[in-house]
Order: sequence, then C-alpha cells, then structure tokens
Amino acid sequence: MNAIQVISITLLSVLAANAQVIVPGRCPKPAVQENFDAAKYLGTWYDIQRLPHAFQKGECSTATYSLKSPGVVGVLNRELLADGTINSISGSAMAKNPSEPAKLLVSFFENSPPAPYWVLSTDYDSYSLVYSCTDLGVLHVEFAWIMSRQPTLPEETLEDLHSTLSSIGVNVDKLLTTNQDAAYCSAMQQ
Repeated sequence: MNAIQVISITLLSVLAANAQVIVPGRCPKPAVQENFDAAKYLGTWYDIQRLPHAFQKGECSTATYSLKSPGVVGVLNRELLADGTINSISGSAMAKNPSEPAKLLVSFFENSPPAPYWVLSTDYDSYSLVYSCTDLGVLHVEFAWIMSRQPTLPEETLEDLHSTLSSIGVNVDKLLTTNQDAAYCSAMQQ
C-alpha cells in the first residue's frame, strides 16, 4: 500500500467516524448563483436540511450574515444543543475571486485554512442552497445546506433543490432535516 492510500484510508476512517459524507473521486464543479449579490444575502437564514457533519450537532440552527467590511461577510452560526444550551461560532467569508462572488471562502478559526462556501442557488427572499466540497486525494468530503428565511420551506422548493443537488452527484437521501419547531426552538429567541 502506498502512502496516499494509507493517508486516504486513515482520513476516511476519521471522517466516517465523525458522520461526514465521503465520496470517491474529485469534487464536482457545479454552477453557482449568477450575479450573486452578497448585500441581498445578508440577514438570518434557518437551516432546513443539511448533509451530516461533525461540527453541527444541534437543532434550531441559524446562520446570520452581516457586512464586516467591504468584501468581507461576518458569519454567526447558532444551534440549540440537546442539553438546552445554545452553541454559537462566528467567522468571516469572502469571495476568493471578485468575478465569482458566489464562490466564497469561510473561516471560523485563526490560522486554519478556509473552506469553500458556494451558493448554488438563492432567491434571497425565501431559499438558499449552499454546497461545499474538499478534495482528499482519491476521495472528497462534501457538505450541503438548504436554508430558508423562515423556519419552513415549501415541499416543492425542497424538491427543486434536491434535484439540483442530485444533478451534481449528492445523495439527497443523506440529508438531515433540522427541527425548527417554534416551541422547541423558543430558547433561541432569548
């Protein structure tokens, strides 16, 4: 076994144990939102569905985007954990290339490499579809979020977004639905 195979198997084992979605091959290169306008994207988005990953374990998840400085978007992610505590993390995002404003890089920790945050589709007022993928040699790990300006999203919209994800090879059967029930999530409003 060569070194790349050993490293890939080790990474696969670690990521699989942390409920990541790992897929053979390289990351797809999907089309992103044309003429993306970060200013219209600012505000709060509710997590409706997502691929599983180790860094988001709670319910009632939201992402709030604000303008930190020209070209830099502030990110505040919040979730309600099973023990009733609210977990939050803040970071920043910016377009690597101004000619591709929907292909953002997001970072939550100083001195850690940023992660891709690609807005595949949004109407700015009701839904957003975000995809992230990182190549790991012969494998890739992918993330996806379906978000809404409200705690719910019409089934027809979900089906359209599932179709978009499926078209780039994402297994939509792996999507987890986030509990956004008003009574359950009331602690998030405090």
